[in-house]
Amino acid sequence: MSVMTYPDDFKAMVIALRAKGKTYQEINKLTDRVVPKSTVSYWCKDVVLPKFYYDKIIRLNDKNRARGRKMAIAHRKSEVRGLIDKLRDENEHLVRELTHEPSIQKVVLAVLYYCEGNKWKSHRGLMLGSSDPYLLTLYIKLLKSVYSIEKLSLRARVSYRADQDIGRLEHYWSRLIGIPLKNFYETKPDMRTVGKPTKNPGYKGVCVISCAGAKIQLELEQIVIMLSSFRGRIR
Repeated sequence: MSVMTYPDDFKAMVIALRAKGKTYQEINKLTDRVVPKSTVSYWCKDVVLPKFYYDKIIRLNDKNRARGRKMAIAHRKSEVRGLIDKLRDENEHLVRELTHEPSIQKVVLAVLYYCEGNKWKSHRGLMLGSSDPYLLTLYIKLLKSVYSIEKLSLRARVSYRADQDIGRLEHYWSRLIGIPLKNFYETKPDMRTVGKPTKNPGYKGVCVISCAGAKIQLELEQIVIMLSSFRGRIR
């Protein structure tokens, strides 16, 4: 097996570059040659590195760590996107079943309302609030599908923080869920938030949707209660 040999003038150039504080990678780039790190280290064993070199290495290591973190984050995001796509494909049939089965829609609506809506004991009539647009959109669709409740019969109000613009928030929710601006109640900010800036720029307040329907409210609650006491086997 032949051993790689280098001209003396090339060795001298490498030593000179090292003495100027160049890293092994920089030396390879400047000489346009890939010399093993162990070889360069041997040639330069007596070289006194400049004082700035160690600060330079610290900065490079910090930069490489930051780059590594960015790459790791990008990799994790890619993995999550792939997982989400897989999960959507595996569960797409549930959406189709929900579309064609009114009884399933009613159960979903009952559970959703029981978790997020006002209960019969505290308020008579349908009232549900959330900061999650997906949940509110689903709730409105189910109200129409199960009970034929149209958007025009719904009222809304936005609970918001003191430093937020209620006009913008109402326009945001009106466009998103399709309830006309004229159907929004006038509201006041949460006074507990005065002097406390909103840290999350994506927070759009809590949109509360209400309408008549005390009997529906009671029915949805009873469905969940009956489901909780069901003794048979759920297949």
